[in-house]
Formats: sequence, structure tokens, C-alpha cells
Amino acid sequence: MAKALVSQEKFADAKRCLEIASGILDKKENSKPLEVSEAYMEISMQYETMNEFETAISLLKRAHALLEKLPQEQHSEGSVSARIGWLLLLTGKVTQAIPFLESAAETLKESFGPKHFGVGYIYNNLGAAYLELERPQTAAQMFAVAKDIMDVSIGPHHVDSIEACQNLSKAYAAMESYALAIEFQQKAINAWEGHGRTAEDEHREACKVLDQLKITALDGSSSKKYPKKALPLPQGTRSLQPNQLPDSPNSRRQ
Repeated sequence: MAKALVSQEKFADAKRCLEIASGILDKKENSKPLEVSEAYMEISMQYETMNEFETAISLLKRAHALLEKLPQEQHSEGSVSARIGWLLLLTGKVTQAIPFLESAAETLKESFGPKHFGVGYIYNNLGAAYLELERPQTAAQMFAVAKDIMDVSIGPHHVDSIEACQNLSKAYAAMESYALAIEFQQKAINAWEGHGRTAEDEHREACKVLDQLKITALDGSSSKKYPKKALPLPQGTRSLQPNQLPDSPNSRRQ
């Protein structure tokens, strides 16, 4: 009922339904922990849709606490941890986000292998966190891992792989390693060109950034002129299930 109300943007009514649902589920945590955790995740998504991020994070933490007690649901625990980390990062709680993202990366590597696309998204978000904390060297390491995984799992021309490449350029620019920043920004531009007219705006913006990088590199001006904010990526970590495990570490997601 709440989901239907959310789709109609009747948020006050939807919240009342979600509160009732949460109250019922609370009494079932001990007897049906898996089912309740899944329900909490679904309710969290409804709050997220309504931009009620604090409540969404709280519910995800409750789901995470239940899944921690279920060793057979390690993949779900990792997925929830990744989602919590993403939401914390999105709401500016960067230092709180990092432990959840790091835990998610390790858990999902164990569940799906080190080259799974979801692991790549988590490393991208770790890079975004460290870049915001003005630790560009660590950010560059995270973005490099993310790009490597994404190139293998979803392909170098996927939109999110290109974003990871641009993020790596941002990290190098923040370190004032302009030759590397220019190199990776050019790679991103080449990849955007492969999308044709569907990515004209992205290609144009990427070219502007490259031009600014070249100017900065030539005149030695401060890297503060270059945007250091990296966008966290939610895709790939919302719902990772065992049947998404690649056949091999080098297999590509279809």
C-alpha cells in the first residue's frame, strides 16, 4: 500500500503505512530474520524515494544487524553495507561511510569474486569519499581499482566505467599530476565519442575539463580550479544475488 502511495506522491499517507509495517515487522525479527531484513530493505527504498535518507539508513542498519547473524546471507549483508555506505556518502557523512564501504568490498569479493561489477562500484565510492576528505593519493588508488574491475566486468565504454575513468583523472589533478590527469580524461573523451549523439553533452563537458587541465598544467595554476567532487555511483550495489556471480573473474556482465 505504501509503495502505491509513494508512486502517487501521497507521502504523508505512505509514511503512516510504512510505520505500521515496521511496527509489525519489529515483532517478527527473532522468528523470521531473513524475511524481516528483506522487508526492511524494501521499506528503506520507499523512504529513499521520498528523500527521507536518515530513516532509510536506519532501516538498512536494522537489516544489516539481522543479516550479520545469518552466515549464509553474506552476499546480502555486503549489498546492504554497500547501500548504507552510498547513502551516508550521498548525505555528506563521509567518514561514517568509509567503514561500511570497506566492509562491503571485502564481503562481496568473497561472495562474488574480485572482478564482480558491484565491487567496482564500491571502490568508486571509496574513491569519492577519500577525494572529498582531500586524500587524493588514496582516492586515485581506489578509482584505479574501480576502473580495472569495471573495464573487465561491464566494459570500458559503459557509462559508469567512463565516470570511474574521469574520477581517476580528478584524483590525479588534485595531486597535481597533470600528465596522468590529462591521459585519463582523454581516455574518457574517446569512450564518450563511442556513444555518439546520445552522449553529446557528456562529451562536450569532458572536453571542457580536458582544456582546463591543459591550461592548468601549462601555467602552473592551482589545482583548486579543477573540480574535485566525484559522484558516488549507486548502480550495481542495490541488490546482488548469488545468481549474478560471474562464471570466472574475467567474465563480462551481459
